[in-house]
Amino acid sequence: MTELLDLYTAGPSLLRKAVAGMSHDQLVARPVPGKWSTLEVVCHLNDFEPVYSDRFRRVIALKTPLLMVADENEYMKFLNPQERDLNEELAMIEATRVATMRLLKTLPADAWDRFGIHSESGKKTLTDLLRSAANHIPSHIKFIEDKRKAMGI
Repeated sequence: MTELLDLYTAGPSLLRKAVAGMSHDQLVARPVPGKWSTLEVVCHLNDFEPVYSDRFRRVIALKTPLLMVADENEYMKFLNPQERDLNEELAMIEATRVATMRLLKTLPADAWDRFGIHSESGKKTLTDLLRSAANHIPSHIKFIEDKRKAMGI
């Protein structure tokens, strides 16, 4: 569990390093055809931080809660990611993780077996949710690296 909690905690700083030094034009560019811009990736990550945080809280506090699917493509369509501010997005990710981590690190060992029912993928334990949240930023950093490489930066 410690390894997952450490990865979850490290996510925001890994993301900051991945986008460091990029200009606004580079952030909004789509150098890989059919893929989001770097700013869109960061906005997606920020949009889903409260989703993960809410799922954690629901599983901790409620008996077998329903965990609704969140459609990332609908978020992209309606939440204007190309108009958002990178630093605000990064700050929100950091703040959400700090607050959520404060909660997670106080849990007794048996809490990690609590679970909810995801509306599409079924039973998800708190450990499953942490694994997904902890790996979310690292999995998207690869896309940012691909964009940087395509732009030669």
